[in-house]
Amino acid sequence: MSSPFLEVKERIFENSVGFVIYDKFAVSKGHCLIIPKREYPDYFESTDEEIIGLNKLLFQTRKYLKKKYNPDGFNVGINSGEYAGQTVFHMHIHLIPRYKNDVENPRGGVRNVIPGKGDY
Repeated sequence: MSSPFLEVKERIFENSVGFVIYDKFAVSKGHCLIIPKREYPDYFESTDEEIIGLNKLLFQTRKYLKKKYNPDGFNVGINSGEYAGQTVFHMHIHLIPRYKNDVENPRGGVRNVIPGKGDY
């Protein structure tokens, strides 16, 4: 089964190893996905070249989103495996802009993926 990401024609950025798209199920304004061109499920299977290229896209996208939407912060996340919540098994990095007051208490950030563990 081919990755649904490869079907998206509107790419914000692209380089030799990957591309950037807006998340179809965005959790905030500007939520993007950084995706390798090679289909593989797990971040830990990335080559050194892919890590460097995807990281360049990540930083380029952050700069673009900062200018376009002026968020107050960012979350960067990768779901690695079914029990980490991964549903599309084509590795991808979430870049999620965060805005003041978008949640009642942002303390703990990504630690909030497990309810009750983010507020420490």
